[in-house]
Amino acid sequence: MAYLAYDEVLERRSEMLRRRIGEMIVKENQYGLGNQEGHFLQRMIREWHQTEFEMNGKTLS
Repeated sequence: MAYLAYDEVLERRSEMLRRRIGEMIVKENQYGLGNQEGHFLQRMIREWHQTEFEMNGKTLS
């Protein structure tokens, strides 16, 4: 089993979040999002921002 370094894990996580956020934005633009989906999208965006800060060596309080 291959182990990824923490920075590689963050990069992978960021890419997955970015891809999923993009898919949800397309869905929002085409059909709109329900209340639950909208909250989920906002949570993913916050998580993506946190991951980006961690990748840049910063921490969120």
